[in-house]
Amino acid sequence: MTTFRFQSLQKATSRPTVFVEELDRKSAIFGSNVFNDKAMRQFLTPEAYKAVQNAIQHGIKIDRKIADYIAMGMKEWALSKGVTHYTHWFQPLTGTTAEKHDAFFETSMDGSDPVEKFGGSQLVQQEPDASSFPNGGIRNTFEARGYTAWDPTSPAFIFGTTLCIPTVFISYTGEALDNKTPLLRALQAIDVAATDVAKYFDKNVKKVTPTLGWEQEYFLVDSALAASRPDILATGRTLLGHTSAKGQQLEDHYFGSIPTRVLNYMRDLENECMLLGIPVKTRHNEVAPNQYELAPIFEETNLAVDHNSLLMDVMQKVGERHNFKVLMHEKPFKGVNGSGKHNNWSLATDTGINLLSPGKTPMSNLQFLTFFINTIKAVHDYEELLRASIASASNDHRLGANEAPPAIISVFIGQQLTKVLEELEGVSKGKLSPEEKTDLKLNVVGRLPDVFLDNTDRNRTSPFAFTGNKFEFRAVGSSANCATSMATLNTIVAKQLKEFKKEVDALIEAKDLKKDEAIFNILREYIKQTKNILFEGDGYSDAWEKEAKKRGLSNHKTTPKALKAKVSKKAIELFGEMGVMNHVEVEARYEIELEEYTKKIQIEGRVLGDIARNHVIPTAIRYQNVLIENVKGLKEIFGAAFEKVAKEQIGLIKEISEHIEGINKNVDEMIEERKKANNLTSSEKMAEAYCDKVKPYFDIIREHSDKLELLVDDEMWTLTKYRELLFTK
Repeated sequence: MTTFRFQSLQKATSRPTVFVEELDRKSAIFGSNVFNDKAMRQFLTPEAYKAVQNAIQHGIKIDRKIADYIAMGMKEWALSKGVTHYTHWFQPLTGTTAEKHDAFFETSMDGSDPVEKFGGSQLVQQEPDASSFPNGGIRNTFEARGYTAWDPTSPAFIFGTTLCIPTVFISYTGEALDNKTPLLRALQAIDVAATDVAKYFDKNVKKVTPTLGWEQEYFLVDSALAASRPDILATGRTLLGHTSAKGQQLEDHYFGSIPTRVLNYMRDLENECMLLGIPVKTRHNEVAPNQYELAPIFEETNLAVDHNSLLMDVMQKVGERHNFKVLMHEKPFKGVNGSGKHNNWSLATDTGINLLSPGKTPMSNLQFLTFFINTIKAVHDYEELLRASIASASNDHRLGANEAPPAIISVFIGQQLTKVLEELEGVSKGKLSPEEKTDLKLNVVGRLPDVFLDNTDRNRTSPFAFTGNKFEFRAVGSSANCATSMATLNTIVAKQLKEFKKEVDALIEAKDLKKDEAIFNILREYIKQTKNILFEGDGYSDAWEKEAKKRGLSNHKTTPKALKAKVSKKAIELFGEMGVMNHVEVEARYEIELEEYTKKIQIEGRVLGDIARNHVIPTAIRYQNVLIENVKGLKEIFGAAFEKVAKEQIGLIKEISEHIEGINKNVDEMIEERKKANNLTSSEKMAEAYCDKVKPYFDIIREHSDKLELLVDDEMWTLTKYRELLFTK
């Protein structure tokens, strides 16, 4: 009898290539399905257009009467493209996006006079059920109201036949129930703080915009093969499976020729991205077999986060057309690289300057050093909170592995900048002599090169590395919503810049120092204070783990431990002071993330027990019965001498029995630990119990199952194997 596994393999290996039509040049189709500036100029009145621009650029609230005109123009644009429905597209605290579709179509009271209707009230606000989304205690089950409110800074777009309007999601009492709202508040905070500091160097700066360029890594698995693996379908990763003899050790996949079927998927995905205004630019094979990456051009952070969230949904939909299951899990396969989502972050002024890019003059380099050192100071002071921002059950599998940075947050800046900071530290404190001023500007600050992108090697083990004109937050997981880490990073830098300006202004006033001298003095002190966070070496080494402990850096390897930093007094005061989240919103997120962690481990444990007992053990017993029949036959032929002849078969029978016993025993014990954990009333203690008491059984059960995979006849094994999942083109 042909097993589901072999039926799936037959499907996977006989897939026809899906034809992908090139729509037009990318520049011609880019943003065609976006209500962008071009569309707004065409479909909005001058007054309505100006109102949207004022909201985007200056945060000015749009009058409800003007909103009616905007809605009318947006509707006419959408109808001209065949749209039938609209939705408020938002990002609840589930890690995914959400949408409820309403038709433009309406009728009068008696059912006559059908008309397409969409007014300002529908554009500006909707009311989804707030109690049905994670809320961390902000809403009770019987309190259903929540509101989505239009975010005009992120343009509406069309996907399929639906007009999608990016929105925030808040409770009836005003607390944020989504990822977007705290991010928008953090972006506003850093705009204010960074603009105030930037004015030290250029009075014309009126706005500073954080930019983000994410790099999305992912795996592709044939949909039939994925369907043959209950663990992939339920958890997004393989809970069992012996590593393939050939994995990534030959390093022949990385940057290699892209398989035709995959390339067609990428082309189709890029077409969709172009229509949606997602500026994807780079595509390539990643290190692990069947692993790939795409990356866009940098954008304003809020838009970049929306685009990444949208992309993850689009990737799955396009994958279905090509019979691919797209895996975003940080570690879907044991023994090969996992997937990250490197967040490349910088700051740009409305005068066209990248504040993290060195310039051609000592003054512009002083500006660079100011923002560069303040960012390092922010990471130094809030490294635990930054680690908490990327904590998840799935990212725990990846951090510290061979392809990802460790759980210890450190900053890599390279040899040249290290030397510059050392020289700057050596400058005397207080008023500078004319000779010192000249030496500082010409020999220290002036030493920074004009072109700075490739002046140092890169460190793949660094979770937060400077890469020429930006910082790369490498520790973010591939399935994460960028908003969480970006809200945290922008908040801590905003706080630090705010403190920096206070200190500089106080020094100027108290000691009658020139502005440059005051800045140099403060930066010099920051360099001394932040040495512990700087690390240039191998982040995987045991020596670094010991050294980091001496330096007082945190090393939270699991999510329950890492998340505690989110509800520390320091974090609550930070988010409150910067207007990003109040204590209720902070504590709610802590509860939600603990619950999410617990539920994910719980689901994995249940799936693992199910597969082990309903797939692995029955298959092993069937093969064991074959061996037993073989031994019986040998006994009939050889009589008393059969034990010598059947020695290997008898040994296999015993070995299989030992592994079956090992699986059953540990599944039973795991279930008991789950029961104990489920009886705990504290979400914090429950998460810790699942982490420390339940999860350790996963590896033990897997070890027994993977041993059986090697022992049992390949024809009998029901689960698709690694060599089949990872090497099907």
